[in-house]
Amino acid sequence: MTADTLQATASFQHFDVTTQPSQGVTHVRALRDEMRKLGLDGFIVPHEDEHQNEYLPDANERLAWVSGFTGSAGAAIIFMDRAILFADGRYTLQSREQTDPSVFAVEDFHATALADTVSVAPRGSVIGYDPGLVSSFGLNALQAAADGAGVTLKAVSPNPLDLAWQSSGGSARPAQPMALIVPQPLDYAGVASGDKRTHLANVLKSNHIAAALITAPSSLAWLFNIRGGDVIRSPLPLGQAILKADGSAELFIEPAKISEGLLEWLGNEVSVGGPNDVQASLKVFAGQNVLIDADLSSAYWLEAIQTAGAAPLLADDPCLLPRACKNDVEIAGTTAAHIRDGALLTTFLHWVATEAQETLPTEIEVAQKLESVRKAGPKNKGSDIRDLSFDTISGFGPHGALPHYKVNVASDLKTAKGNLLLVDSGGQFLDGTTDVTRTMAMGEPTLEHKRMFTLVLKGHIALATVKFPAGTTGTHLDALARQFLWAEGFDYDHGTGHGVGVYLGVHEGPQRIAKALNRYALQTGMIVSNEPGFYKAGEFGIRIENLQYVTEAEIPEGGERPMHRFENLTWAPIDRKLIDVALLTPTERAYMDRYHARCVELLSPLVTPEVRDWLIEVCKPL
Repeated sequence: MTADTLQATASFQHFDVTTQPSQGVTHVRALRDEMRKLGLDGFIVPHEDEHQNEYLPDANERLAWVSGFTGSAGAAIIFMDRAILFADGRYTLQSREQTDPSVFAVEDFHATALADTVSVAPRGSVIGYDPGLVSSFGLNALQAAADGAGVTLKAVSPNPLDLAWQSSGGSARPAQPMALIVPQPLDYAGVASGDKRTHLANVLKSNHIAAALITAPSSLAWLFNIRGGDVIRSPLPLGQAILKADGSAELFIEPAKISEGLLEWLGNEVSVGGPNDVQASLKVFAGQNVLIDADLSSAYWLEAIQTAGAAPLLADDPCLLPRACKNDVEIAGTTAAHIRDGALLTTFLHWVATEAQETLPTEIEVAQKLESVRKAGPKNKGSDIRDLSFDTISGFGPHGALPHYKVNVASDLKTAKGNLLLVDSGGQFLDGTTDVTRTMAMGEPTLEHKRMFTLVLKGHIALATVKFPAGTTGTHLDALARQFLWAEGFDYDHGTGHGVGVYLGVHEGPQRIAKALNRYALQTGMIVSNEPGFYKAGEFGIRIENLQYVTEAEIPEGGERPMHRFENLTWAPIDRKLIDVALLTPTERAYMDRYHARCVELLSPLVTPEVRDWLIEVCKPL
């Protein structure tokens, strides 16, 4: 695997020149012209694309094109007389900055936001949707709302937004990505694709399922031990696959994406076809059960199974849990990647604590510095960074209070002493995906800064050190991270932890730690983030984030039940200037001392003498 094939420094962060609304009036007018031709009174624009991706190739940024909003989650409904953009609390400021208020009303994006809007549309309205963009699960909720309101939901093809975009002259739609698909060697994958397929095929066979239609890019990457470059920040290939109950499979990808040696890597039990071949292949299963994940696959594919005469069986993508439960090789790889990245992050933190305290850089300069440090990291044996795992969140002062703030040229703040700098960042490495947040004091922190930081830290420690019975979900653990904030009358509006892949997506399900109900138990090998926070609107934000994975816990003598615990992955010092030691218990202080001692042990050999001396100093026992 060569660096040029893998695009070792592909598509690093760019900063928008402005946050001004992006031609909202013109683009909405063009969409309404196409809607009128189709007899539509409204049209639903989800953020997700045909592959239900969170991060999108430029060609699939439909929501951004029509509204100007570039967040990673949201949706819109465009009516003839009004337009609504839905964005959640992470994007409160950004959604309003990027949209034209004369065109878009911005409302909170929650689980039933689209269905609620459909349910109050005028009776007799016809609201269009693209079945290729809406999941089967989501469509069911929309249809129920429409039926109750006397509204007609109409599947439309071609998509009127795509038609408007394609005919928009200077801002014509970009071409679909055609990045080469390459093998992910066993040194990183740990288990051969044939073994994965055999295991899953046995599950299908035992449940009398003839095949599974797989459309999630991360599942394709994991199942066939391949990686691509079609999706920004994630090494994912776009395509579909049919996994059969005999262990063979068909992979449907654009021929231009086939790299040299890929077909040999896939082997004789995997046939490769083009995207237009899926329908014909499904006909083989007429009268048989074909599994499809109604949450991860678009409604288009459910209809395709039915059209082929097969019986769709709605169930989890068979790759979902096996992909989430990392094998020993993947755990070892991501452990190594996190140590290397921890050394790079520590070099950056040293810069923040020394030079940046005098030069007081802007938010963009902070993000650029961290990126330059990561790009200058080790390059032996494929250890170099391949991409960021998401656009760096570099927020100073009031911008730190926006959990998913994305700095741009117009919003770029210069740091100043007396407030906090929050940096959330990560990298994609061949052996792992990192995601880490550190909050740092610029100058001397206030008593309020220290108090709130320490309350967040206490929650972080509680979640890092908990033991829990097998079968426990992230929902059960979420309150541990919030308890100290709750006790003082505070909270935060995002989840506490999300799943993370291994050289895959930085946001990966099905596991999650959040207030919202999650039905998937935390199992050995699952990676989750631990990131409680506090945000004081207009003033400052705090978040402390490490990644950790689930492993078995020792059962004390007399214990009766299998137990799990978390093993830490992320190693980088936590700003001791922000810790009010008096608020920590002896057990919490001991944890921090152990954590910092381990940082010194793992990272000292990988940094310069100057950074090592600083690291030893800031990691002294509390």
